[in-house]
Amino acid sequence: MDRVYNFSAGPAQLPLSVLEKAQKEFLSFEQSGMSVMELSHRSKLFETILEQTEQLLREVMEIPDNYKVLFVQGGASLQFSMVPLNLLVKGGHAYYVHTGSWSKKALNEAKKVGKTQVLASSEDQDFTYIPTIDVSILDENTKYVHITTNNTIEGTKFTDIPNTGEVPLVADMSSNILSEQIDVSKFGIIYAGAQKNLGIAGLTIVIIREDLIGHAPSDLPTMLNYSTYANNRSLYNTPPTFAIYMTKLVLEWLKEQGGVKQIEQQNREKASLLYNYIDESHMFFSKVKREDRSLMNIPFLTKSDELNEIFIKEAANVGLVTLKGHRSVGGMRASLYNAMPIEGVKALVQFMQEFENKNG
Repeated sequence: MDRVYNFSAGPAQLPLSVLEKAQKEFLSFEQSGMSVMELSHRSKLFETILEQTEQLLREVMEIPDNYKVLFVQGGASLQFSMVPLNLLVKGGHAYYVHTGSWSKKALNEAKKVGKTQVLASSEDQDFTYIPTIDVSILDENTKYVHITTNNTIEGTKFTDIPNTGEVPLVADMSSNILSEQIDVSKFGIIYAGAQKNLGIAGLTIVIIREDLIGHAPSDLPTMLNYSTYANNRSLYNTPPTFAIYMTKLVLEWLKEQGGVKQIEQQNREKASLLYNYIDESHMFFSKVKREDRSLMNIPFLTKSDELNEIFIKEAANVGLVTLKGHRSVGGMRASLYNAMPIEGVKALVQFMQEFENKNG
């Protein structure tokens, strides 16, 4: 069966060469006679995989030495709780920038832990833009500011990262990590589920500045404490071994493409192709403010729900799959993560042209 162009928001399309290498090594990794899925997490073979994965991530993201890289399970959703459990202590408060569905979930979990406030919100316009952030109200009791750098459902992203000064900036970067160059030193914590640009479901990467580790209350459960992962090289318990291995392969592939700088150029070219057609179209349109448009997740609509459904069905028939928009937004959504080749975007735009000619 021929492979399709998978526009899913996640788990997302993987590079074909990564899948082929995993297939080749599946039964016997490094001539060990064992699959990676069978390796002990205490073995030399797996410890090498873990070390190489961390070093590759540090290299491609230029992570400073005073940051720890942690390999955690539970997805970004667990980080919605771990962040406040570790940082929102000693009577302080946290600010959240509310830009969509995922920031709302993060905020709701933090409310269960301590005092939180909304620093800025774009809810007034259905999250179709990134709000202006006033950092002047931050004070010595502000333990952190939380942002979602890319909003998978709503299709917006932070173009300018806010400068929060001495207050740690925490970012859910699940859907745009590695898609464009960032300055890690601007953040106190970056966390990201792997199943979009890093690899497969089951692994969450946490990049945390060392001075933010070790402040959790003594009665915090062991597996919710960042210190547990930092002090044990993420090997306190059995980590998601195969997911870490797949992330290593994805990072090797990314390095072969020329690193994040080169992949960002490709991502901008892919996004421009689709946005340009949407803007010129008489049938398709986007509600997102142009200056805040995501490079990774592009929601768009036609004039009717019925036409949207026909488009999604007919697109799938020609190998353009998982284009249905999130139920809270409707319409269509094309996710253009790193592994989506430009040929996939060209095929989508060509189909949109044909569909508009036939139904316009």
